[in-house]
Amino acid sequence: MVIGAGPGIGRSVAHRFAREGLPVTLIARTTETITPLAAEIGTALALTADVTDEKALKTALDISVREHGEPDVVVYNAAIIQADAPGELSVERHLAAWSVNVVGAITAAAHVAPRMAQRGSGTIIVTGGMPEAVPAYTSLSLGKAGVRALVSLLDTQFGPSGVHVATVTVAGPVAKGTPFDPDDIAEHYWRLHTQPRADWTREIVHKG
Repeated sequence: MVIGAGPGIGRSVAHRFAREGLPVTLIARTTETITPLAAEIGTALALTADVTDEKALKTALDISVREHGEPDVVVYNAAIIQADAPGELSVERHLAAWSVNVVGAITAAAHVAPRMAQRGSGTIIVTGGMPEAVPAYTSLSLGKAGVRALVSLLDTQFGPSGVHVATVTVAGPVAKGTPFDPDDIAEHYWRLHTQPRADWTREIVHKG
């Protein structure tokens, strides 16, 4: 499952796992975002859900399970990326950013991780960023710090049961043909999923 399957990292990760023969579910907020990607992959299940809508997101996850079975991998790639300085955003806009950047990931992980743990295997990867907080990107810095804490919490709770929880922290703007090419970044997701348990990594930082 790729949640936040838009152009860029989401697209590249979906293609990377599809090449390995895994059935892919794409979840995004609008059909305009995922329809072209689903057509590229050909066999992908395309579902729409706003990650801030708990019921809609859980429904999409359940549909995927009915179609493809319990997931081997769940990638949370949704985020609001915007420039804002401390004190610039209203409370409402801060909460909106936090809901996408962090709370959606909590909703998804809490829904799938217990069943992964019961099975004794599975991978949950959250796209991180902002390895250092930047005042010009306050809400994103806070959100990615929250993601790092969330991964630590989930690893502590579900790791002993065989669920590999990790983050790929991207330390720059993603763009094709640059040191932050999404196809290169997608390789980290596959590497995390295929790591032997004795070598599990909780964070990979892509510095370009």
